[in-house]
Amino acid sequence: MPIASPASPVTRGAVISFQPDSAAPRGIAIDRRTLLRGAILTAGALVVTGCHAGTANAEPTLRLAVIGRGEGDARLLFKSAGIRPEGFRLEYSEFQSGQQVVEAFNGGSLDFGGMSEIPPVFAAASNIHSFRQIAVQHGDVNNQVVLVPKGARIRSLADLKGKRVAYVRATTSQYFLIKMLESVGLSWADITPVAVGVSDGAAAFSRGSVDAWAIYGFPIQRAIATEGARILKTALGFLSGNYIVSAHVDALADPARVKIIGEYLTLLRRAYAWAATHQDQWAGIIAEDIGVPVAYVRDQFARRSAVYELRPVTEAAIASQEEVARVFAKAGQVQGKVDVRALWDDRFNPIIEKAL
Repeated sequence: MPIASPASPVTRGAVISFQPDSAAPRGIAIDRRTLLRGAILTAGALVVTGCHAGTANAEPTLRLAVIGRGEGDARLLFKSAGIRPEGFRLEYSEFQSGQQVVEAFNGGSLDFGGMSEIPPVFAAASNIHSFRQIAVQHGDVNNQVVLVPKGARIRSLADLKGKRVAYVRATTSQYFLIKMLESVGLSWADITPVAVGVSDGAAAFSRGSVDAWAIYGFPIQRAIATEGARILKTALGFLSGNYIVSAHVDALADPARVKIIGEYLTLLRRAYAWAATHQDQWAGIIAEDIGVPVAYVRDQFARRSAVYELRPVTEAAIASQEEVARVFAKAGQVQGKVDVRALWDDRFNPIIEKAL
């Protein structure tokens, strides 16, 4: 998926990951078969690139990111709301975190994607700035929590001291975990952080390999419904509720794709408006999609801090992300001064502010 990725921050603690057995040995002679295979792959890549650029008869395609399932899945939302694009196609790719979306942007495989305020901070600290932040998706922060297993003796944030806590690196879960620890006089060094992807985190939490899990989205309802997990603390008061809508710099340099992005933003606004006025129906659809009783989703909706809506780029939004960068720098997770302001682009504000 990624061809190049931003510099990774140094993270203390255990990291659960899967690596290839070994890299290919260096210095191997390239034979005729290898050269032929390379030529075929190159030709294929050119065909794919040509299809994306569009032909005289093909509809243009907007390549989008989807993180997770349920409420965060734009495919599900558009289908439920009966919303379809006209004159262009939507091509979705699935990711588990915003950091993976950044890597896909860096690899040139995405035109459009959403993420939290956090991954762009790490991107800004790197030498690769492949995207711009074009809007704010404001929404719920109570669907981002620290979970503890059924029967756990952990009753407060202070009880996390000395515990193994899973989180997803360079995401909201790492940020709100840092902020929560600070709120009770603890630091990153007071816990054993376990950097892990969403699916591996679910497995580690289920088998008792970690004492707590800082996580977001539908895994919360799944863990509560199937394992009796308990919410120790939500991210209310620790997160701004701002999630970032971004577009690749190449897409923003192409007038045709800029037009499509503007049309897609309008469709997204309509979809959020439908969800806000069809809460009960939407809850049932989400419950079926993620495989939990609808009562759990309705409970989540009842506890939401906000419904999702699209907002323009503002000084307040930029300042909020600058605060995120400051917190990560103070915690030693990014090095040096990070300029996130350079990543923002407000050209779509008139579309976002226009009445539906």
